[in-house]
Amino acid sequence: MVDNRYATALVIGSVLSLLATVYLSVAVGTQHWFQYSSKHVDKTENVTSLRERFMADDWEENTYSDLLFHRNGTLGLWWRCIQLPNPKMETFCVPFTLPQQFKAIPKTPGNGEPEEDLLRTYLWRCQFLLPLVSLALVFLSALVGFCACLCRSFTPTLGVGVLHFLAGLCSLGAVCCFRASVHLLRPGDGAPQAEGSVGWSFYLALISFPLQMMAGALFLWAARSHRKSYTRITAYRIA
Repeated sequence: MVDNRYATALVIGSVLSLLATVYLSVAVGTQHWFQYSSKHVDKTENVTSLRERFMADDWEENTYSDLLFHRNGTLGLWWRCIQLPNPKMETFCVPFTLPQQFKAIPKTPGNGEPEEDLLRTYLWRCQFLLPLVSLALVFLSALVGFCACLCRSFTPTLGVGVLHFLAGLCSLGAVCCFRASVHLLRPGDGAPQAEGSVGWSFYLALISFPLQMMAGALFLWAARSHRKSYTRITAYRIA
């Protein structure tokens, strides 16, 4: 038998875990992590030329960052978007490919074979890898919990709590890496002054961190309290 307090903790923890997973999944799949706002947007530029520059496979960071600053762009983990006059302003989005995500970021782009900027390169890679690791840990914890239900054992709940703590740390790490990476994003020469602000996708990922930590705390509390209660009952029966 499972005490009602432990069952309630498991249910609340499961709900929090589900909410965190939904929030983080939506955040990963959307582009509103960071958005730029420029007061001077040229509405006479050639749309076809802008699309080709923005979609180029051999892109350089300064190329798309200039367009983000010029064209009121938005940036996500897997998407980059700009505003195009066609004839009214419309949003045009392009996904980052996997080779682009792992591409080294140079310190001074456009100078032959420039030196790699290790800090920004690994910040960029961590910002899109850590959310995937976080989601994988949550799904692994769900699998462990399902197996625990089949085996009618409360012991694996301790592992579920630990996995949620690790997932929460990965979510927080992704948010921090993205914010640091955007802060270090350098516009090219002649780029206009643009104001930047974090978007709702960023906040969704940020909210998933405390939800995962609270879920992990509830799972750990339920597992430890149930073990202590079971130990006391066993000792009483033996006595």
